[in-house]
Amino acid sequence: MKEEQLDKKIASFAPLAAGGISKGVKVFAPATVANLVCGFDVLGMALHRPQDLMSVRLRDEPGIVIQHTDGYQLPVEPEKNVAGAALLAMLEEVKEPPGFDITIDKRIKPGSGLGSSAASSAGVVVAANHLLGNIFSNEDLVRFAMNGEKVASGVKHADNIAPAIYGGITLIRSIFPLDIVQLSAPPLYVTVVHPQIEVRTSDARQILRKEVKLKDAIRQWGNIAGLVAGFMKNDYSLIGRSLEDVIIEPVRSMLIPGFDEVKKNSKEAGALGGGISGSGPSIFMLSREESTAQQVEYVMTEVYVKLGIDFKTYVTTISYDGVKVLEDNE
Repeated sequence: MKEEQLDKKIASFAPLAAGGISKGVKVFAPATVANLVCGFDVLGMALHRPQDLMSVRLRDEPGIVIQHTDGYQLPVEPEKNVAGAALLAMLEEVKEPPGFDITIDKRIKPGSGLGSSAASSAGVVVAANHLLGNIFSNEDLVRFAMNGEKVASGVKHADNIAPAIYGGITLIRSIFPLDIVQLSAPPLYVTVVHPQIEVRTSDARQILRKEVKLKDAIRQWGNIAGLVAGFMKNDYSLIGRSLEDVIIEPVRSMLIPGFDEVKKNSKEAGALGGGISGSGPSIFMLSREESTAQQVEYVMTEVYVKLGIDFKTYVTTISYDGVKVLEDNE
């Protein structure tokens, strides 16, 4: 960022630090579905449920203090915590940065495949930006929050971060430089089943093939283009036909017990299609009608009851708000 831009932004921050508009905010940070089957690392979608709750407040002295109220035993050192890493990246571009107290009530289970790390990373930068007088753009916030994803998985990726910040469905055309495209979509219901096992994103990346056959790449490109076109044309049939992954899913699905049966039974129940949410183990399905989404939930439940694996389900919709900010002046 250019020096003159920083000067301008810090000038707008000064009255807030002096005790004016707001000392603290609470934010709801949404779960997200990354990849959307065929769009590995380039497509993502924000959900209304579940959501993390975070409180971010300005401190009277420099430094970042993090506490969790969720019992997941996540690290609280800023450099090792995804929210801390994202906020540190932001504060590198702020002259005389203030300190922050961060309290995280994580309701999106880590390792669920529902963008748990992205929710913390996106939530903290949106909250801090609000307290600084909204001096950074959404694209800047994605750039900062990607540092949290690097802590979580070893790789900077934005397919969860972008929808968490922008809301709705997003396409990451490019990471370097960032080029984020917001996509329209027809009304859709999302059914998610989260079998209570953990699949670490870093582990799920390690098993991927390093080379892809040209015929598979061509088929995948067609599906990605078809899915984007289906969203923008409100074409449910095209959306359903395009929810196919010939590269990532055949490998990662082996880590998820019951995956093939869930997918088969969900489509028979009327779902348009779906697949692995992020790196798993959660599985999502898209439906045109709420009644179909509820029937999909039922058949997902049947599979995991039969397997004897604990699970959690959600029937929800696309969140077009992204991270939601609430004033907290306590």
